[in-house]
Amino acid sequence: MTKADLVETIYEKIGFSRKESAEIVDLVFDLMKETLESGEKIKISGFGNFMVRQKRSRKGRNPQTGKEIQITARRVLSFKPSQVLRKALNVAPVTPS
Repeated sequence: MTKADLVETIYEKIGFSRKESAEIVDLVFDLMKETLESGEKIKISGFGNFMVRQKRSRKGRNPQTGKEIQITARRVLSFKPSQVLRKALNVAPVTPS
């Protein structure tokens, strides 16, 4: 699913114009981005948690040359699905007999 698909779904199901739908999607993504940039966690009930984690620097290896390199410390985005989402994803599909 793409951002355009989200806009189209909002347009079809809610009835807002495509422009209004695009503004809503942009607003939600901007709000999520700002929240994560500030280091806060985003919890969406029934879906999961988005959080930014700090990774420390570590030694790595260039796979082409085998040379050791230093990987710098950085922040990474992490997502942990909720139990509801996990159960929905792991429901056994019904196979026709």
